[in-house]
Amino acid sequence: KDDDDDGCAHFEIDSLTGDLFLSRELDYETASHFLLQVMIRDYTDNPAQNSTVFLSIDVEDQNDHAPCFPDDFLVIGIEENVPVGTLLYTFNAKDADGSFLNSKIQYSLETKSTGENLFLLHPSHGTLSTAFPLDREVSGSVILTVSAADQAVNLSDRRRDSLAVKVVLLDTNDNSPSFTSSPHSCVMEDVEVGSLVHHITAKDPDEGRNGQVSYHILSGNENKAFLLDKSTGLLSTAQPLDRESQQQYSLTVMALDDGSPALSTTQLLTVSVLDVNDETPVFLKQLYEATVHENQDPGVFVTKVEAVDRDAGLNSLLRYEILPGNGYEKFKMNSESGVLVTAASLDRETQEVFSIKGKSCHDLGSPSRSSTAQLHLIVLDDNDHSPLFAKTQYQISVREDLEEGSAILDLSASDKDDGLNGEVFYSLIDDTFGAFAINSVTGAIITAKALDQETKAQYTFRAVASDCSSHLPRSSTVSVVVHVGDVNDNNPIFLQNPVMAFVPPETPVNQAVAAVRAEDEDLGSNGAVVFSLVTAEAAFRVDAQTGDIILQQPLASKLFSTQLLVTASDQGSPPQTATAVVIIFTEEQEEEISFSHSLYEASVPENSAAGGH
Repeated sequence: KDDDDDGCAHFEIDSLTGDLFLSRELDYETASHFLLQVMIRDYTDNPAQNSTVFLSIDVEDQNDHAPCFPDDFLVIGIEENVPVGTLLYTFNAKDADGSFLNSKIQYSLETKSTGENLFLLHPSHGTLSTAFPLDREVSGSVILTVSAADQAVNLSDRRRDSLAVKVVLLDTNDNSPSFTSSPHSCVMEDVEVGSLVHHITAKDPDEGRNGQVSYHILSGNENKAFLLDKSTGLLSTAQPLDRESQQQYSLTVMALDDGSPALSTTQLLTVSVLDVNDETPVFLKQLYEATVHENQDPGVFVTKVEAVDRDAGLNSLLRYEILPGNGYEKFKMNSESGVLVTAASLDRETQEVFSIKGKSCHDLGSPSRSSTAQLHLIVLDDNDHSPLFAKTQYQISVREDLEEGSAILDLSASDKDDGLNGEVFYSLIDDTFGAFAINSVTGAIITAKALDQETKAQYTFRAVASDCSSHLPRSSTVSVVVHVGDVNDNNPIFLQNPVMAFVPPETPVNQAVAAVRAEDEDLGSNGAVVFSLVTAEAAFRVDAQTGDIILQQPLASKLFSTQLLVTASDQGSPPQTATAVVIIFTEEQEEEISFSHSLYEASVPENSAAGGH
């Protein structure tokens, strides 16, 4: 019999031998001690004698129970910003074994994480605490396996139980948003208002409102060119863009979470406005003026044209060309530099001015845009032409009675050159015997002295036309023949005066008995002399053409003598005349003719007028 009167259920005794047997398994955890009252009855005595013995039985504990956690799965929540050493939980596993070691529990911790174990579990007390700073954004939860093992003496007898524990890290607003979108964006300048420019994105590893991000433009949008949706981060245009006015925007964008207190971060977003070929090239000048000398080899620099295009890239890369027009083929344009050079030798006398209206430049955009300017080019003169007279030879006839200084001929020479190279002056070469001079400016040939056809009837000389170039002047010559025309300015001159003739008295009638001869230096009719008697004579006549004195009737006496006055007259108008004396004798004796004085003296004042007596 035990203390609980239950000993009979667990023990049996052999009534004869007194051996005590177990009737069923013992359970230390149910009953660890039995107190049995054994009654001994001696049937040898009569009456029989009874005695009682108390038997105390201690049940020795066997490690037949494993530690046991009250829960099958445990979730623990803790804020991520708790300090190291913070107590999370105290585990309390139970072991039904009775003895000390079999029910003494020691805790251990396992984790599937490959890194540092963030938690520390006290092996005896079962307290779970933080061993390192926690970061929910690194790991939002940790699965731990907590084991509870008894401390049975024999290691092989030890029993254990395990509990899966999920430690959930509760978020605190300890992270600022971080931008994940590029800090660079670009947009075409011709996009419509409201077009998407950039999608600004930022991430906040915090949870809930702590990780809810809104977007704001802090600066750089003073002209309100852009609109930012604070919820979606979509940046769009709010006004038309013009790259030529502003080609880049620097926007300071803020990403702000909704935590308390809120955390934020900023990003400098560069928005580049991409060029559209919306600008036309503009020449720095609308009219380019240049000069170039003629007769230069091809390739001579003329001018450099330049245009600007406010666009960028290919849209601003310019190419130059000359559009077809009058004379354009004589020039060549460098399409890249805009340098214009001659493509042929120029001749100012053929074309002095080139007005090219089609100097063009175009950009390389698509579609291309272009503009034009005008070139006014003057070809400068080189002295490459000699003065040319209008004729190859000049012949002129003039009267010999021209006054000194009279103009007889106007020479004209032209020079195709320009300026001093084309300005002509005149001179005479060869000897004109002082008879002629030339006006160096007008080319007029004038008489330099009185002419005398009888002295010189023809002058042949050369006139020179020279240009006024200061360097290697050019000239040409022309032959001038001046024929001096006769004027009846000379009297006939008798070759002999007086003429004495001795005529025999028997001379027959109509026979020439004497002859007068006269000459006139004039020409033509002015020099054609006819003869006549001043006073008609019955006995004689004169042959008008020959000057022969012809006997018309027999002489009256052997001592006949007479004086005839014969006039020699030219055929000019008015005619010039001279008179000679013809003395006719019948006696063959000479009548002496003598001056009244052997010496004549006279004084003539200077500057006396011609014809004075």
